[in-house]
Amino acid sequence: MSRVATKWHSHRLGQEVNVVRWGEVGTPVLFFPTAAGDAEEGERFLLIDALAPLLEAGRIKLYSVDSVAGKAWLTENNSTRVAARAQNAFDACVYHEVIPAIRSDCKDPSIEVVATGPSIGAFNALAAICRHPDVFSSAICMSGTYDLSKFLEGEVTDDYYHSSPLHFVPNMPDGELLAQLRERFVLITHGTGKWEEPEQSWRVADLLGARGIPNRVDEWGTEWNHDWPTWRNMLPQYLDEVLSSE
Repeated sequence: MSRVATKWHSHRLGQEVNVVRWGEVGTPVLFFPTAAGDAEEGERFLLIDALAPLLEAGRIKLYSVDSVAGKAWLTENNSTRVAARAQNAFDACVYHEVIPAIRSDCKDPSIEVVATGPSIGAFNALAAICRHPDVFSSAICMSGTYDLSKFLEGEVTDDYYHSSPLHFVPNMPDGELLAQLRERFVLITHGTGKWEEPEQSWRVADLLGARGIPNRVDEWGTEWNHDWPTWRNMLPQYLDEVLSSE
């Protein structure tokens, strides 16, 4: 399969951003790495090998972007104010830079994208579809960490509120954005082994369901930990399901 790496300076982030693509044709999938991961993290942890059948069959083109905001959340001398500002800048970069680059690469200015990721990557996938249902058709959120206040202390600023689905989705007004989101699908999955927090998945499902946003939670057993072997098994299965339903 083909592999193409690109990078550019993002004025929204104030730094260089890297995007890697695997595959040549198929539904575009945007993978958000874990908190400190770069665009090549999934490849190093053999996720691309696990997805090889889908890539080689031309069913997906997988894109991955540096976890710029995730690194901000793990910086100990940051506050929620600083990290949430970085999160919103990252969201703007994804929507205004990464998505147009994907659409240009796919030669389709309106093609829709599947969002996915593990841990904080699941947070980014959820935030992406909730903020931009005009772009993302579905989200596969694996072993999600959705309450980012666990990493840093600080007040709930406007930036934090608008970056966090746990905060803004319950108060989302009726209108075009919510109507679009109700036509989308969020698949939430987690293991019940070491380092997993199943209650975070159920909290997200409850708030999505309360707003009429289609979703499902799949819980895997105690042998499935918050780790790459779990996600290598989950993602091919759920991408096959999502693609088959479209």
